[in-house]
Amino acid sequence: MIEVRNVCKSFNEVMVLKDINVLFEQGKTNLIIGQSGSGKTVLLKSIVGLHDVERGEIIFDDIVFNKLNFKDKKEMRKQIGMLFQGGALFDSSTVEENVMYPLDMFTNLSFTDKQDRVNECLKRVNIINTNKLYPAEISGGMQKRVAIARAIALNPKYLFCDEPNSGLDPQTAILIDKLIEEITEEYNMTTIINTHDMNSVMEMGEKVIFIYKGEKWWEGTKNGIFDTENKELNNFIFASKLSQKIRDLKNRT
Repeated sequence: MIEVRNVCKSFNEVMVLKDINVLFEQGKTNLIIGQSGSGKTVLLKSIVGLHDVERGEIIFDDIVFNKLNFKDKKEMRKQIGMLFQGGALFDSSTVEENVMYPLDMFTNLSFTDKQDRVNECLKRVNIINTNKLYPAEISGGMQKRVAIARAIALNPKYLFCDEPNSGLDPQTAILIDKLIEEITEEYNMTTIINTHDMNSVMEMGEKVIFIYKGEKWWEGTKNGIFDTENKELNNFIFASKLSQKIRDLKNRT
């Protein structure tokens, strides 16, 4: 469980997050949605500690994460998995080396034990016989699976995903959504996903937060999102669905 209490964040005296309060539940896929520039990416980065906030608390279970010193934050990050936009694999490293990276950073395991863990994670995301390949030698969907394997290498309690379907075709995007959902339930993680993809929302939005101009404008589930009378959310949904239809048509031609 991660709780955000009264969080405010500004850049150059411009308030980007305004008094955000939200509870992200364990074992569920929690989605943050909103237009570009709404503050959803800033919120995600603030929660994970990539941005310092001016006011408020970010609580991981019973630990106030944003009040920790550098050493304690580094220790906490062993429990955090990150899936970056585009996968962010190291081009000059093999698949095996990419997944092993957090194990090299945060553990004292032997090479054999690290290799065993890498193979476990690659098997879990349905990637086999790719250990010695480089990212450029595998498809975009496979790269995203490798990135997920890296994110779960340390068996994290918390998983953060920034636009996990960016650059993927609709069919592959659905497979990645299902994989994230399965892993969240299997590992009983608190998963927070930053997305603009309404297909993802409808596929796995057990809890959805809509951010509008730096404020939490709506909160609910995928089951209630089309019943809301929230004007700004309805505009976002319509624009998102229209954009998806356009992308689908382009992929077919």
